[in-house]
Amino acid sequence: MKKSIYLWMLLSIVLSLPAIAQPIKKTQFGARVKVNTTWIHIQFYSPSIVRILKYPGDEEVKKESLSVIKTPQQVAYTAKQSGDQFTLKSKELQVTLDVKSGQLTFSTPSGTALLKEKVSSEAFTPFNDAGSSTYSVTQAFQLDQEEAIYGLGQQQRGKMSQRNLKLNMVQGNTDDYIPFFQSVKGYGLYWDNYSPTVFEDKPEGTLFKSDVGDCIDYYFMYGGNADEVISRMRDLTGQAPMFPLWTFGFWQSKERYKSQDEVVNVIKKHRELGVPLDGIIQDWQYWGNNYLWNAMDFLNPEFSNPQKMVNDVHQLKAHMIISIWSSFGPYTKPYRALDSIGALFKFNTWPQSGSEKWPPNQDYPSGVRVYDAYNPKARDIYWNYLNKGVFSLGMDGWWMDSTEPDHLDFKPGDFNTKTYLGSFRKVRNAYPLMTVGGVAQHQRTQSADKRVFILTRSAFAGQQRYGANTWSGDVTASWQALKNQISAGLNFSLCGIPYWNSDIGGFFLNNYRRRLNDPEYRELYVRWLQFGAFCPMMRSHGADAPREIYQFGKKGDKAYDAIEKYINLRYRLLPYTYSTSWEVTSRQSSMMRALVMDFASDKNALDINDEFMFGKSLLVAPVTQAMYVKPVVEGANTLQQEDFSKTGTKQVYLPGNGIWYDFWTGEKTSGGKSISKAAGLDIIPLYVKAGSILPLGPQVQFAEEKKWDNLEIVVYPGADGDFTLYEDENDNYHYEEGKYSEIKFHWNDAKHSLQISTRKGAFNGMLNQRKFTIVFAPAMTNDGSHQGKVLNYTGTAQQVKL
Repeated sequence: MKKSIYLWMLLSIVLSLPAIAQPIKKTQFGARVKVNTTWIHIQFYSPSIVRILKYPGDEEVKKESLSVIKTPQQVAYTAKQSGDQFTLKSKELQVTLDVKSGQLTFSTPSGTALLKEKVSSEAFTPFNDAGSSTYSVTQAFQLDQEEAIYGLGQQQRGKMSQRNLKLNMVQGNTDDYIPFFQSVKGYGLYWDNYSPTVFEDKPEGTLFKSDVGDCIDYYFMYGGNADEVISRMRDLTGQAPMFPLWTFGFWQSKERYKSQDEVVNVIKKHRELGVPLDGIIQDWQYWGNNYLWNAMDFLNPEFSNPQKMVNDVHQLKAHMIISIWSSFGPYTKPYRALDSIGALFKFNTWPQSGSEKWPPNQDYPSGVRVYDAYNPKARDIYWNYLNKGVFSLGMDGWWMDSTEPDHLDFKPGDFNTKTYLGSFRKVRNAYPLMTVGGVAQHQRTQSADKRVFILTRSAFAGQQRYGANTWSGDVTASWQALKNQISAGLNFSLCGIPYWNSDIGGFFLNNYRRRLNDPEYRELYVRWLQFGAFCPMMRSHGADAPREIYQFGKKGDKAYDAIEKYINLRYRLLPYTYSTSWEVTSRQSSMMRALVMDFASDKNALDINDEFMFGKSLLVAPVTQAMYVKPVVEGANTLQQEDFSKTGTKQVYLPGNGIWYDFWTGEKTSGGKSISKAAGLDIIPLYVKAGSILPLGPQVQFAEEKKWDNLEIVVYPGADGDFTLYEDENDNYHYEEGKYSEIKFHWNDAKHSLQISTRKGAFNGMLNQRKFTIVFAPAMTNDGSHQGKVLNYTGTAQQVKL
């Protein structure tokens, strides 16, 4: 059958040749044609993904991608020519080439237009790249006037739809650029280039322009909706593995814990207070001074027994990750080993001075240099020292800082720096992919017992395959910064990278001189923490003032009680969150979901930048402005004072035309309208979609303290619904061998019945008997207790009538 299809395709092309001005050559995966002086390759990677490669001259360009790991596939398609239009059509995508102008148009198989290139918009401008003759490359496209697009990585602009803007895409501390966007029309476009790139959208067209490229190289993918576009992007660039269960608990850190005793005592204090905690992070300087920067060794005398520190953390049933950087001080062993193979860059990076004082004392330069992460031998050296000095202690993961990397006092000649893969200019934006990938691949090769977990400050396309969670960098605390995090995280997730978080409370407190004594900052911190409870990672962190819960008072204080409430809620939601993470791994879903993902037909929802779905059931609307402070004049100063005399409100848009339930009160409201929600300091507007089935776990002090042997299963009627409860061994990679279980729940709204399926799969330590308490859309009480119907479940199918 396949043979006859390919013979027919070949015949179709041959028959079309006499009528085409430029000869079309059949290739193994598509076709190529020369239009004027430009060769255009069309290559199918799947029925819904096509690669477009363009280059001038007759010397064929062969490029291996750093991001794309998929190879082109044999795809059944038809080839047809009508006048100047040559069309290749698979079962999911149609590509039409105008053989005179070279313009490409992408459509559905039925002919519905999706995207087209702007006529004659490709450009190859000769460029001398550090002595290598190449091009700067440009390609423009024509979008519909009202078409919303999303993605392009993470920016701090507060925009949801990425229309009418210009981005200079060079990785930075708080901006992570990914040259990918997807449209509300259900397609995505990935511009596969790693050099500094301009993205610009204006009425005349939408373009990518990159400093360096031997060719124009992009991928067009069609999925019909945002989830399917993300699925195509991950098919191209790699799937997201599972994180350990404990990573979805609460994390505490600061800049920085100055001794191993301080690290351990933070965990002890949480345990004494009964406040849950799973992760602690040790930031920089455990190695000593800046000349020993990132030594991957505990040379600071305050960390005299690192093995005891790690053991103490584990005995307290917590986990620890530690700061590592992309650069090394001149007196470190890794520096000398890397320098011996020419794998250190010479441009200026941070820290700039051997002294810790600010501003940097330039009379004593630190000598710190960034390493060449593009070099596989350099990545080996990096891991060898990391493994020997840190991983061997039982460290649970990595905080990879400055993975963009820090590039200070930029000089144009810095881009001429030689890397293993050419000039730094040529591969600059892919640096985080290479350095994060180096650690992930080495750890995975060495150990399958501990899932890779990396917290990184920067990212690039494909980084989801490396077990990395990206945070938004060293943002400064403000209400606008908090609001900006929402659209930043959503657009980042829409690029196919599902794990993201921010420094709860903001890293710098420049706007709040009184630090934690400032009542407006305390309110901001609480609101940021509420937002963080519904991010893929919930992590409190920052400079200028400590952020542990006990710094905000004690039980009975409003800020303290609100913080404790949301940490506890995070843990009660663990069965839902962990099951959602399985959807990310197994079905290419997303944890933070822009409203376009579930409500693309609701035009009012497409550009909302302060709401999102957490999983497919929970609508989260963070409060992003102060409600409970008032100005008070003290002498010549105007200060802020807490004022809880009135309850503030938040406007919330409920998308779609279904029913929504207030998570806190159980009140029902129809969608498609805005409502005003009372938002006391301890309330984040939170709504549950009708048809949702929400599993709630026990109150715990850490993620694995109690088994899930009596989960509440909360049903929200008003529509049919499904949920799959996922469980495994909580760490290791046995799930890849099929060692996990799934229990599927289906709510039939017409019959008011809940069907619980026969359990699928098994794993070591699995519960063979358990209880489910079935609850009907209740209001959430502070103690988490609800009346419901209790049933014993032994793994066989049951049906419950409510």
